[in-house]
Amino acid sequence: MSTLTLVIGNKNYSSWSLRPWLAMKQARLDFAEVRIPLDTLETHAKILQYSPAGRVPVLIHNDLTIWDSLAIGEYLAEQFPGHWWPKESAARASARSISAEMHSGFSSLRQQMPMDCRAQLPGQGGEPGVQSDIDRITEIWRTCRRQFGAGGDFLFGQFTFADAMYAPVVSRFVTYEVELDEIARAYADAIWSLPAMQEWLEAAAAESEYLAESKL
Repeated sequence: MSTLTLVIGNKNYSSWSLRPWLAMKQARLDFAEVRIPLDTLETHAKILQYSPAGRVPVLIHNDLTIWDSLAIGEYLAEQFPGHWWPKESAARASARSISAEMHSGFSSLRQQMPMDCRAQLPGQGGEPGVQSDIDRITEIWRTCRRQFGAGGDFLFGQFTFADAMYAPVVSRFVTYEVELDEIARAYADAIWSLPAMQEWLEAAAAESEYLAESKL
C-alpha cells in the first residue's frame, strides 16, 4: 500500500494540482489520489481535513503533510532521488528560477485564460497583459530548449519538475488556441503527448462539475 497520498482538485480546472500529479506520474511513484471537487459548499471543510492551508494540492507522506506544488516537488526530489531537476548546476539553477517565476508570476494569463481542459475557446482571453505573459513564457521555452534542451524534447532535455510547472500553461494554450512559434509548438506538443498528460485529460473530460469562472 502506498505511503504517498496526493490531494487534488478537479482535473479539468486545478492547474496547481496537475503540477505535482504529472511529476509523480513521470517519476513512476506509487501514490493514492484524493480528489475534492472545488467551489462547493463542502470544499473548504474537506480540504481542511488534510491541510490547514485550505488549498490543494496537498501531499501526505506517512505522518508528514506538504502543501504547495513547488514545495511538494522539492520534497519529492529529496525523498525519491531521480531526474526531478537537471544534474548540471547551471541548468538546475535555471530550472528552479523558471519554476519560481511560474509559481509567482503571469497573473494576467492566470486570470484571463484559466485552465479548462474540456473547453475550446479560440480568441478569448486576449485582454491587456496576457500577450506579455505569453511572450515571456515562450521566451523561457526557447531559451531553455536552446541552452539546455539537447538530448530530449523537454526544457532541459529530459523531463524535469520545471516541465510539470509549465504543463498547465500548455493546456491553456491548447484551450485558447494560442499561436506559437515552431520551437514553442514542438515543446507544447511534447508535453501534450505524454501518456500521463493524456491520462489527466481523459479524467478531466469525464468530470461532471462545472465552474463558471475558474481562476485556478
